[in-house]
Amino acid sequence: MLVDLARQEAVIWRNRALLLFDRVAMPVAVCDVYGAVLLANPAMAAECGTTPGRLRGCDVLDLFSPREATQVERIAEALRLRHRSRYQVSVRWRAPGGAERYGELTADPVSDTVEETPALLVMLRVDGEHEDGEHEARSAPPAERVTPAEARILALLAAGATTARAARETGLTTDGVTYHLRRLSSRWQAANRTELVARAYALGVLAPGVWPPEVSAAEPE
Repeated sequence: MLVDLARQEAVIWRNRALLLFDRVAMPVAVCDVYGAVLLANPAMAAECGTTPGRLRGCDVLDLFSPREATQVERIAEALRLRHRSRYQVSVRWRAPGGAERYGELTADPVSDTVEETPALLVMLRVDGEHEDGEHEARSAPPAERVTPAEARILALLAAGATTARAARETGLTTDGVTYHLRRLSSRWQAANRTELVARAYALGVLAPGVWPPEVSAAEPE
């Protein structure tokens, strides 16, 4: 009887929390540790010009582009080490009306226990917008550009390196390497690592006709 009552109360409080989540005016989402959206409120979906259900599974950093890739890498590594701090990332994105907006994402790790891998409670603060494309033309990198860490991992992958070896060569953890590969696969819609390497060559990230594989001169070192 007591167990049944506890379950009923848990369901009631869960429903109340979801109702509050949906009514919050600030854009809010719950993501897994890799940044994939698990749940989003209508305000967050509105910033992306879609519905909450269609945001599920999307990478939050594909929806809102970080202004500094190194900032994201530091946060990702801290999360792998289970550091529980509040993380902030300056981002920009294209609003449904076409204007470029800019603001800040705040991510708070949340979990039932300290040992459990946390989810991320992500909140978006909108600071302003640019009504024309001039700012984006000056500051937004081409879609095919990658970070130096991603380019190095791709070169190692093309040479046949395992995740463990790529981690040793780049100074990352194996989880850190997996994080970068997962983001690249999502961004390029690559089904596996072979396709990921092929895309890297096709997009000019890796220099063609060179062995061992090297990062293209057009990419940052």
